[in-house]
Amino acid sequence: MTVGTAVGVVVGILILATIIGVVLRHGTGRARSASGTTKTSRLRADDLASVGDYGSAATLVQFSTPTCARCPATRRLLDAVADQHEGVRRLEVDLAEHPELARRFDVMQTPTVLLLDGSRTVRTRFGGPPRPPELAAALDAVLTAGSTDTSNTTGTQESR
Repeated sequence: MTVGTAVGVVVGILILATIIGVVLRHGTGRARSASGTTKTSRLRADDLASVGDYGSAATLVQFSTPTCARCPATRRLLDAVADQHEGVRRLEVDLAEHPELARRFDVMQTPTVLLLDGSRTVRTRFGGPPRPPELAAALDAVLTAGSTDTSNTTGTQESR
């Protein structure tokens, strides 16, 4: 292999890695509609905590690990959002203590945040730290739907 070919291969790999990184970064923290995904639209989280730990209107469930660098900032964001809305609470699940939940809820990165409605059905999923405007919009949609009809599970969203 010549030096020119080696440099070309290295440059090509760097460009490919950059493109992949930009694509993955673009999707982090976003909520996307997954109403066609039956696994997510019917997924319930009744047994993550005691009944009193869930919010009456909505619950923000954060999956984290002890080594997660972005989890403390996500915890502060979710606490601030929960404090602004009556009936909204935050739960944190340590995947190091409960690894079986990573498979059950398809957690591929930490933090992963699930937004549950008042009936503890997963309505929105954020892979990575949620973007504040998208978190606010998703929470408003759940709170609005919960004030009119808590049995409606359409509009489920998912992000990875």
